[in-house]
Amino acid sequence: MVSGTYAETYARSIGDPEGFWDDAAALVDWVQPPTRILDRSLDPASSWFADGKLNTCFNALDRHVLAGNGDRIALIWESPVSGRSAQYTYARLTDEVAKFAAVLRRHGVSRGDRVSLYLPMIPEAVIAMLACARLGAVHSVVFGGFAPRELATRIDDALPQVIVTASCGIERQRVIDYLALVDDALALADHQPGACIVKQRPEHRGRPSSGGDVDWDDAVRRETIPEPCVAVDAADPLYILYTSGTTGKPKGIVRDNGGHAVAMAWSMRYVYDIKPGDVWWAASDVGWVVGHSYIVYGPLIGGATTILYEGKPVGTPDAAGFWRVVAQHRPKALFTAPTALRAVKREDPEGLLLGQFDVSSLQTLFLAGERLDPDTYGWAAEHLAVPVVDNWWQTETGWPVAANLRGLDPMPIKVGSPSVPVPGFVIRILDENGSDTGPGVEGAVCLELPLPPGCMTTIWGAHDRFIESYFTQHEGFYHSGDGGYVDDDGYVFVLGRLDDVINVAGHRLSTGALEEVVSDHPEVAECAVIRGRTSWVPVEGLPSGRQMRSGRPRAVGAVIWNGLACFVRQRRCRGFPR
Repeated sequence: MVSGTYAETYARSIGDPEGFWDDAAALVDWVQPPTRILDRSLDPASSWFADGKLNTCFNALDRHVLAGNGDRIALIWESPVSGRSAQYTYARLTDEVAKFAAVLRRHGVSRGDRVSLYLPMIPEAVIAMLACARLGAVHSVVFGGFAPRELATRIDDALPQVIVTASCGIERQRVIDYLALVDDALALADHQPGACIVKQRPEHRGRPSSGGDVDWDDAVRRETIPEPCVAVDAADPLYILYTSGTTGKPKGIVRDNGGHAVAMAWSMRYVYDIKPGDVWWAASDVGWVVGHSYIVYGPLIGGATTILYEGKPVGTPDAAGFWRVVAQHRPKALFTAPTALRAVKREDPEGLLLGQFDVSSLQTLFLAGERLDPDTYGWAAEHLAVPVVDNWWQTETGWPVAANLRGLDPMPIKVGSPSVPVPGFVIRILDENGSDTGPGVEGAVCLELPLPPGCMTTIWGAHDRFIESYFTQHEGFYHSGDGGYVDDDGYVFVLGRLDDVINVAGHRLSTGALEEVVSDHPEVAECAVIRGRTSWVPVEGLPSGRQMRSGRPRAVGAVIWNGLACFVRQRRCRGFPR
């Protein structure tokens, strides 16, 4: 099943990685083109394009304006929660970014300094990220609305020169006071940034700038000379992104400038088949890696139009939110998480709302972020009538490890598999002794070194932890922490986290496989299999919770067996309880 262009491309990426990525480096503009393509002297932390110099913001914005494409739409902002929208051409976005970079410079930010961003899904989030990149500063985006203690730990780890925030975030039925959360976080943090720049929103205006804050709009108006791009080394850090679910000291994933820019340019073209001028929508959040890679940097480096969406898949105002945006802005592809599709499916199981909108611009639906269950795949494929393409990757890798490459020669889709290894990645399934398991046999999903460009280069301030966390389980490999297998055709199947595998009477049971079995029942909309860490007691029944609009009670079931709990929600019920 794997043949032709993909096979040839993949073989070259593994057999001649330096030549392959040297060619790929031509997809970005360099201040000083690299001559040392791969440096393995510090393995396992290999360095790509080490002697090259560039600026990521220049590659995302300025070069497109200089090429005569300043009037092309770069960013579309849709905010159903606020009822507002906006569009930015490449020329306008470049100007806005250059002015805000001057604001940051005025407040002491320079190359290598950190800037913490705590923002909702508004254009200023994109502008602030790119302004940091323009200066050679390192941004650390913290998901807007995170609890103050979590924000405080990230501030103390990154030690930012400046924090950038907004007066509020907006949910369906409430406005969240971001400034109160920032105040609480700073009260808990040992480190105090030199300035707090605040974008005031009309839905809630926070404390006045006389209280010690810098008003975003006032500061930008005072800047008359836009800030130029600063050339940085390819190995210099672009951003720090803290992994979700971290306990204790946070784990800040560091991404470089050079390898990241090349990986973004290559993946947009060959993994997602998005070319300059195409409209693209990654329905994620800039607080997560998908937002970094494929709302901001990937599409803009590739010269495409990217959509920034401030809303939810359901409830803003209904389950047709995604389809309204698609009908209005005509993206070529949509990238979201299976959870979002399950929420839409639960509200509109027959696709009646979807049928009210012209979504014919969509050529592909991409899904990632968690395991794609067959039921969600089937619903999307039936109602959208386009290829539904899974892809597997992690915050640490920064871009897909396994995918069905739409820009090369698309392959047959196997439900439950993200398809095949992406060029540059060698996937090996290893047993506890570090030996290959063979086709169809489960084991640890590991990546052979060196990792390709775009992957994490270290953990911020904790390089020893970086080595210990990812490279000590099997010498010469990156340990993903996921379990899975490769079938006889070379298709990869990722079944879930290795620490979620349950041992019962000598049998290893994957929570992902069990979820697949349960979700296959026609009356089940969503389920979660949870490994028991304490003794479970039999449950006669669980509270029904809120009533559905129809008046029927919410149906909840629990199956308890040998320390395993499987919680099931019926198809037409409205969401999991918080």
